[in-house]
Amino acid sequence: MRKLLASLAITMGAVGAAHADLQSEADAAAGREKAQACAACHGQEGISPSGAFPNLAGQQASYLAKQIMDIRDGNRMVPQMAGQVDDFSDQDAWDVAKYFAEQEPALGQADPDEALVEHGRELYRAGDMAKGIPACAACHTPTGQGIGTAVYPALSGQHPEYTVSTLQAFAAGERANDPAAIMRDIASKMSDRDMEAVANYVLGLH
Repeated sequence: MRKLLASLAITMGAVGAAHADLQSEADAAAGREKAQACAACHGQEGISPSGAFPNLAGQQASYLAKQIMDIRDGNRMVPQMAGQVDDFSDQDAWDVAKYFAEQEPALGQADPDEALVEHGRELYRAGDMAKGIPACAACHTPTGQGIGTAVYPALSGQHPEYTVSTLQAFAAGERANDPAAIMRDIASKMSDRDMEAVANYVLGLH
């Protein structure tokens, strides 16, 4: 797993370099205008009013841009976003991503159930070696901020409902735009309780 993470970081670093010009030219003001249609589901400033849709505020711009382009190009299927970004250029994707990345991220409060919190903390910080699950913190950082240069998303403050549904989609292979299938491999080893515990933990992580 350590070798997989290292090779993935190198690969995504190369991808990041390939988009360096677009990222450096990203215009948050233009992104704000382009993002008006996103407000209904994701909130005007990227904090979603519904757990079914992800918070985008404070998300890594590199990750958001990739998701927008993957959805546009059919590499990630999101029925609720059908047609929403079909006319986006790569630069549009980076502009919108920069706008949301610059917004103040959501801060959540985890369910205080001690057993749930402890299980989530253990998985996030140390993983479960018996199941072959690495620590979430290795890619998403101890505070859940993600790593932009590696295109690893921020998880801090994310809606538990959305986090669980995303893990379930990866586990089932319904979502397959994760480089080297890393999240499909990890999620497939997680139980429902594992997913619930991690989702609850990252909600209150910051």
